[in-house]
Amino acid sequence: MPAHLIHAYEERGTIMIKVKINGQEQSWDGDPNLPLLWFLRDEAGLTGTKFGCGQALCGACTVIVDKEAVRSCVTSINDVAGREVTTIEGLHPNGDHPVQKAWRQVNVPQCGFCQAGQIMQAAALLMDNPKPSHDQIREAMSGNICRCGCYQRIENAVHLASTGV
Repeated sequence: MPAHLIHAYEERGTIMIKVKINGQEQSWDGDPNLPLLWFLRDEAGLTGTKFGCGQALCGACTVIVDKEAVRSCVTSINDVAGREVTTIEGLHPNGDHPVQKAWRQVNVPQCGFCQAGQIMQAAALLMDNPKPSHDQIREAMSGNICRCGCYQRIENAVHLASTGV
């Protein structure tokens, strides 16, 4: 943290943090250690990102930061200062990102709780590797838990999205 921010934090316990979320500049003048998840849900009103475990073990809170999937429950707002954050709400304005379309076509969700994190993880994978093999899909998605056991449908949807269908 730069010296002027350390000084502000020591005096007030807060610093002004700017971050771009879904293409819009947001500011936070509060605790820099606030988990990004709680900033998104409580301050920005973006409730699509879910709380699952709080320990980066389940993937329900996955968002994309600068084209990389991250667990927002263990990422502080300070960690994303000056960066671009994309949530499920910002992935596509009409919910028609290729992963979202494939999700519907394959009929992936049952309870839907893990869905946002799964979709964001898959979207990040396809940004990095537009044509992943099934093994690469399984590896990339392995940190995202689906309590309903829809893993085969998830894999099929990610593969379908990679084909452009």
